[in-house]
Amino acid sequence: MIRLIKAAYRGVRNELAAGESGWINLSDSKTWSSTGIISNAGETVNADNAMKLSAAFDCVKKTSEVVGSLPLAQFDKQPDQSMVQVADDLSDILTVSPNSEQTPLEFWEGNVANMVLRGNAYNERIYLGKHLVALKPIPSCTPEKMANGKFRYAVIDRGKIEYLPADKVFHLRGFGAGDGLGLSAIQYGANSLGAALAADKSSSSIFSNSMQPSGVLQSEQTLSEPQRAQLQTMLSAFTGSAKAGKIMALEAGLTFSQLQMNPEDAQLLETRRFSVEDVCRWFGVPPIIIGHSSDGQTMWGTGVEQIFIAWRSLGINPILNRIQERIRKDLIAPEHRRKRCFKYNREAMLEMDSKAKGEYLSKMGMSGTMTANERREKLNLPRHKDPQADSLLAQSAMEPLELLGKDKKP
Repeated sequence: MIRLIKAAYRGVRNELAAGESGWINLSDSKTWSSTGIISNAGETVNADNAMKLSAAFDCVKKTSEVVGSLPLAQFDKQPDQSMVQVADDLSDILTVSPNSEQTPLEFWEGNVANMVLRGNAYNERIYLGKHLVALKPIPSCTPEKMANGKFRYAVIDRGKIEYLPADKVFHLRGFGAGDGLGLSAIQYGANSLGAALAADKSSSSIFSNSMQPSGVLQSEQTLSEPQRAQLQTMLSAFTGSAKAGKIMALEAGLTFSQLQMNPEDAQLLETRRFSVEDVCRWFGVPPIIIGHSSDGQTMWGTGVEQIFIAWRSLGINPILNRIQERIRKDLIAPEHRRKRCFKYNREAMLEMDSKAKGEYLSKMGMSGTMTANERREKLNLPRHKDPQADSLLAQSAMEPLELLGKDKKP
């Protein structure tokens, strides 16, 4: 991989302006477009062209947006095991301003997109003295495991290859990081993504290069060139969607025969449909999430709702857990790791489902778990001044018969 970076650098170093600063973007076509994995379908698969597949783009987009939009906060465990939210410089970096250019939403969207696509996301830790002051994403980064088992990270900075030690990089791993690196969906799904790219290219070729008429006019007579030109002029009055339904009169022995799509082309369309489901499988997103329904399946209903719930549990929640644990391990000071942690507010995923959120808050109130003011805070409503609004309540449905109708006050 280091040789790959060096080759990429040699290809662009003459085009870099003297003294130009900044990272070289991994999606820079001049640097990285020739790299990738050759699939069995003959297509080169890399992050750039994989995202040109609508299914892959929307899978990555949906996952990144959901994770990036969830509130993140730091909590401190108290002696009574309760969790109290705390704010410090690290909280400001992760939840307010990760760096001078990005909002927290943009920062986490980009990191999750890289985790989903490439299996790993890299951020340079910017220090002022010994204090962490920012996290800056590194678009082009190659990890290298050294003899001692630790990583160092090769990056291209100002036209030169530089190495960052592990303590200068906040490295987020995706699924399967048994050797310290997450598994790339691009690498392992290259054949599926390559087949989808090949199907897209083939279908585009059919529409751009092949003749696909809806029907033909037949005649037992041989038409002269002037007659053919006259016939073509007559047919132009019946072409186009705005002229659909017009009745054409045929004469001189002309008959119309309708053509159907040949089986090969019909099979290609079915292949493209299967490719959507196969791509979704690699990114862990149910097809219904990106607007692809199976035959006979609607886009609404209790069944679809359960699919959304399963995606939150099996697709989104593991990503949230990975990020939380990596923050605890790499960014929280060792003396605070036992007591402090960052947690995502999973309840925010219920924001669009008013019925589910209403039922949830109602149960929290009736079970004595949340006070009225705590529930109002979840709805961004002002607190009640009544002291009872800060009391925990419990529903009492059954009482002894001798107490019915009697005043329970002492």
